[in-house]
Amino acid sequence: MAEREYNSFTEFWPHYLAEHSKPSTRLLHLVGTSIALALVVYFIFIGKWWLFPLAFIPGYGAAWIGHFFIEKNKPATFQYPLWSFMGDYKMIWMMLTGRMEAEVERSGKTTRH
Repeated sequence: MAEREYNSFTEFWPHYLAEHSKPSTRLLHLVGTSIALALVVYFIFIGKWWLFPLAFIPGYGAAWIGHFFIEKNKPATFQYPLWSFMGDYKMIWMMLTGRMEAEVERSGKTTRH
C-alpha cells in the first residue's frame, strides 16, 4: 500500500500524532532531543562547531528506539524529514506545556499503553 502524500504540515500532524501514540515514545523523543540540544550548546561553548553532527546520535537514536521497539513503526523522518523535525519540536513544546495528552485525545489518536 502506497504511503499518503501530505501537502502541508497541518495535514501531516495527525499522522505524526498517530505514529507517536505511546507516552514512552514521546518521552524518548524529549530525552533524545534535549541531549542533542545540550550537545549543540556545549559544542558552541567550547568552539568545536564541527562536532555538531554528533548531536544527531542521541537525538535520532532515542527516537528510533521508540519507533522500532515501542511503537513498532517506521520513523516519519525517512519520508518527511522536515515535517518530522517540525513535529518533534511541536510535540515537545506541547509536552512541556502539558497539552500533549489532550492533543492526542482530541485528534482521536488514542494513547495506547
